[in-house]
Formats: sequence, structure tokens, C-alpha cells
Amino acid sequence: VHVLNGPNLNLLGRREPAIYGTATLDDIRATLEQRCAERGVSLVFRQSNHEGDLVDWIHEAGRVHAEGRLAGLIFNAAAYTHTSVALLDAVKGTGVALLELHISNVFAREAFRHHSYLSPVARAVVCGLGVQGYALAVEAVAQW
Repeated sequence: VHVLNGPNLNLLGRREPAIYGTATLDDIRATLEQRCAERGVSLVFRQSNHEGDLVDWIHEAGRVHAEGRLAGLIFNAAAYTHTSVALLDAVKGTGVALLELHISNVFAREAFRHHSYLSPVARAVVCGLGVQGYALAVEAVAQW
């Protein structure tokens, strides 16, 4: 299972805790490492504030997917969800099985957050369940 995290998610735990909670990205990683170990699947967990890094990692996930060694990609693209055609094209180009993830309920927030470039190519979307959404996403993707 590959888990990619977009811009500003490195600030979890101190960025707008009323919206995102107090768990850090390291807390999420630790939870997912345990969850994946229990399921007998490996975890690749990354974060970048740079769109190009995320595109490259999607390409990498696509190669692993093509080899039959990737259950799916869990992707919290953060703000890039609403702006990036490059990320959409990377997912479409690789054919990787995508689960789009958001910590907050983006539909209860500003109108510009209501549109996702990734949703049309996502196999599933987890939205508004807080950081617990990551663990639920691993459960789903591990069964794909």
C-alpha cells in the first residue's frame, strides 16, 4: 500500500487543530505501519509540499501496480486536490487503483474545496473522518 500526502500535511498536529485534529503525520504513519503489518502488507508512506515529487511517486506506484505488487494508492493530495491536472494525469496515465482521502469534510468548507480533480479517477473517496480515515482506507485498499 502506498500512502502519499500533499502540501502542508507535514504541519499536522499544529495546523488548524480544530479542523485537522492534533495527531501528527508521524502518528498516522505509526498507526498505518501497525495496521499494514497486521494485514501482511508493506507500507510506503510519503509526504511532499512539491507537486513534481507527488507526480514521480504516483509514477513509481504505477510501476509497482503494473508488476502486480500494489494493492492501491491512498492519496491525500491536500490543496492539490482542487488545482492539479498534473496529478490527475499521473493517476490516469499509470492506471493505479486510487483511494482519495481527506481528513476534513471538504464539502462543509469553502466552495473551492468542493471540486476534486482526482475524484473522477478514484475507486473510492474517504472524507471527513479525521485521521481515522487513513486506517479505514488501508482496510479497504488491502482488500482490493
